[in-house]
Amino acid sequence: MAIRFAVRRTNRDSRLNSEPRSRGSLLGRIALIGAALALVVAIGGFFAIKAWVTPQLPSVESLHEIRLGVPLRVYTRDGKLIGEFGAERREPLRYEQLPKPLVQAFLAAEDDRFFEHAGVDVAGLARAAVILATTGEKRQGGSTITMQLARNVFLSNERSFTRKFKEIFLARKIETELSKEAILELYLNRIFLGNRAYGVGAAASVYYGREVAKLSLGEMALIAGLPKAPSRDNPLNNPVRAKNRRDYVLRRMHDLGYIDDSAWKAATAEPITAFEHAATVDVEGRYVAEMVRAELFARHGEATYTDGYVVTTTLDSQRQQAATAALRGGLLAYEERHGFNGAEAKLPDPVRSLLAGNPAAPEVLAQLAARPPVAGLLPSAVLGYTPELLRVITENGIVELPKKAFAWAGFSDKRQPAVGDIVRVARIGSDWRLTQVPAVQGALVALDPRDGSVQSLVGGYDFFLGNFNRVTQARRQVGSGFKPFLYTAALSKGFTPASIFLDAPVVFTSSVNPDDDWRPGNYEGKFRGPMRLREALALSRNLVSVRVAQAVGIEYTRQFATRFGFEKARLPADLTVALGSASMTPMEQARAYAVLANGGFLVDPYFIDSIRDGSGREIFHARPKRACPACDAPPPAAPEPTLDPVTGAVIAAAPAPATPAEPSEPLVPEEDRAPRVLSADLDYLITSMLHDVVTRGTAPQVKALGRNDLAGKTGTSNDETDAWFNGYSSSLVGVAWVGFDQPKPLGKGEVGGRAAVPMWIDYMKTALKGVPQQPHPKPPGLTEIAINPATGKLVSGDTPGALYEIVQSDHVPPPDDGVSPYGNPDDASADIF
Repeated sequence: MAIRFAVRRTNRDSRLNSEPRSRGSLLGRIALIGAALALVVAIGGFFAIKAWVTPQLPSVESLHEIRLGVPLRVYTRDGKLIGEFGAERREPLRYEQLPKPLVQAFLAAEDDRFFEHAGVDVAGLARAAVILATTGEKRQGGSTITMQLARNVFLSNERSFTRKFKEIFLARKIETELSKEAILELYLNRIFLGNRAYGVGAAASVYYGREVAKLSLGEMALIAGLPKAPSRDNPLNNPVRAKNRRDYVLRRMHDLGYIDDSAWKAATAEPITAFEHAATVDVEGRYVAEMVRAELFARHGEATYTDGYVVTTTLDSQRQQAATAALRGGLLAYEERHGFNGAEAKLPDPVRSLLAGNPAAPEVLAQLAARPPVAGLLPSAVLGYTPELLRVITENGIVELPKKAFAWAGFSDKRQPAVGDIVRVARIGSDWRLTQVPAVQGALVALDPRDGSVQSLVGGYDFFLGNFNRVTQARRQVGSGFKPFLYTAALSKGFTPASIFLDAPVVFTSSVNPDDDWRPGNYEGKFRGPMRLREALALSRNLVSVRVAQAVGIEYTRQFATRFGFEKARLPADLTVALGSASMTPMEQARAYAVLANGGFLVDPYFIDSIRDGSGREIFHARPKRACPACDAPPPAAPEPTLDPVTGAVIAAAPAPATPAEPSEPLVPEEDRAPRVLSADLDYLITSMLHDVVTRGTAPQVKALGRNDLAGKTGTSNDETDAWFNGYSSSLVGVAWVGFDQPKPLGKGEVGGRAAVPMWIDYMKTALKGVPQQPHPKPPGLTEIAINPATGKLVSGDTPGALYEIVQSDHVPPPDDGVSPYGNPDDASADIF
């Protein structure tokens, strides 16, 4: 029994020992089968997902056409940048232009196995999967540089498995189509790096104002640390987080062997010096750049900012720089004539207390930095003042101004700067000078009268003080600047420069209310009696102009003025039109005076010369209508034989016809000619009269330019609210205006000859440098005669006191009879003409 028991026990133990092995083997087989099934499912799922996703991916061709959003860039005619516009700032670089440490910094921060994997980092994806399995959270992870490029170019930032699968397959597709270097080039040019900067080139400009090749290692590492959180971690928003992220990138570079210990320590010790740098320009021409932006947006919409349009304007860079300097200098001169307006602001007391011990304390400099420079006028804080010396601190250090640098301010014991006052200073040449941001404004525009191309345009003191363009948008009373068009209308009616009009008081009564009587007067309140038209225009006599308008007719004057581009409806239908009560923009004035400058043709101002699209293809080229005086010049008269004055017999045969002279400029094709609106003889006469304005009239300062081919007219509106000068040569028209944006008097004596003419002269010194003098040629139909200046009538050339005058050949005045047409010049009741 015992033996059988033992045997049975042994058999039972044997069965017991074999059962676990059988179960383990079965479980193993089940696990193996399950794994195989899972693999099959995974593979099937992979191909199913691939089959679903692949049709949604961009085509291979589109991968080759990946385009960067490139901003609109605006240039002068000679290739100087004046403006850049884009929702994104981009400065694309080729791979060869990328510094090696910069590339290494991005690899260390984003994808150190970039040159090893095929677009997808399986280990990174596995980490993301583990996070999902252990936490249930879907987190971004395992994104290689190629996958980031795929997302940035074609996909959204949505966090989902669908997007992740698309990233994976698109990354693989990119890797098969593009080289690693090409992928890196695209990535580093497209990645968003905060503050509108897309790409490393733009980021270097935005944060450091330099090219990438000139960045330090620490600066490169800071930029490389931005893709993770470009808005949160950028140095402008959070310098501390930016530094921490930069140091992480540097540590990774060190761990990967990209940099040694000394480079690591030196770069980590670099301070955070980044601040926002505006897009730099070669020439200050932002008013024109804005005009271009508005024009292109009207044509191309939002594509204006992304499609890489390149616009070449008609501006000449040297003339534009001269215009900017002239306008700013003129407005600052006005400010100095009218005294110091007081401190711009005061430092807060806690900050002001630091000036005695540490004037360059960060708190002080931060207060100054909050007031950015305005057209070169730097903010500064007053450190001390004596009648002989003014000490200030600027962001560049302490500046000491001698008395001559601030004498214009008129400081006194009761009115002097205090410690902590914020004032403006400017460097003029090698010297510093106290200044202030002008409250007054101005505009200056210059056209080539031959085709209307804008050579210079400055719409205000500083575009960043407000982009209101006073050249094209400010309608202001033109004052006496309208008189040349009135006088030209008179010439067209048969009056001549020798015609006599009365400069004497006149009253226009109102039949309704005596208080509405109009008593026009001259600027200085004096009267000169009978005057020739030439003299009256040179001296800008208002009462003569009123009488000229009466003689010509208001309706005729308004209609005639439309020849110069003015809208009739905007010209007052009363005698005030004679004194320039109409309001025009400086651009409208420049166009009108261009007619006088070019020989009588109405041209259209334009400022865009050509436009190229992002591929460099020219899609627009200006074809302006051009003035062509030689095109309609009458042929020379045929030579005539010499006749006997008594018998009429031929004494000598007619000489051979002279060979016609070649025109100074090629003739303009008929379809490109601007319309003639003024005859050559009238144009010559009015220009000769306006030449007297700049030699012996209201703008004699123009003689300082030393040229004999200039003409122009000053203008001053009521109460000296607007000051103008409209001047020209045959090749350049310039209009200068000074006034307040909210109209108010400029101050006694601030007439066109004082406030605007100096600005115009300063501009023309540069603009006409090297330009040959070109006086208007005398056309047929005019006759030079000797006149009695008191009567305007014809006398012989040897008559004592006779003056020579040019008049229309068909309007030669009668012989002088010694009788003034007005009797006693002091008789205000004399004939109004």
